[in-house]
Amino acid sequence: MRHDDSSSSRRKGLTPKHRPPRQQQTPASTPHPPRPGKSPKKRRFRPGTKALMEIRKYQKSTDLLLRKAPFSRLVHEVCQTFGRGSFRWQVLALLALQEAAEAFLVMLFSDANLCAIHAKRVTLFDRDLQLARRIRGGENL
Repeated sequence: MRHDDSSSSRRKGLTPKHRPPRQQQTPASTPHPPRPGKSPKKRRFRPGTKALMEIRKYQKSTDLLLRKAPFSRLVHEVCQTFGRGSFRWQVLALLALQEAAEAFLVMLFSDANLCAIHAKRVTLFDRDLQLARRIRGGENL
């Protein structure tokens, strides 16, 4: 007579031995064990996700995108090519010039992006920037 009990299918005298839970072993290729509190793997985003996150971040912010000191050096260098003497710039004048330059560049890249989308591409090429400048006209460069 067979019972539906699972113990009847085992031989008498053999009881299952309980094994201790396995500990995860670190691979031999990693020189240091993972630190407590830190994840051993860096999070990997799908392609394009990080770029969209950066776009949202910069669209929310109102601060300048270019550093002030390199922009100031560029302005002084351009002034030296057009004039003999060295010009002095007020801080507010440099900030106003930088705001205008960044606004111009953002609009130019926005127009060039529309040209790339019109060409059924997502990559911005040099010819897109040239076309955007040409459509704008001569006075806007």
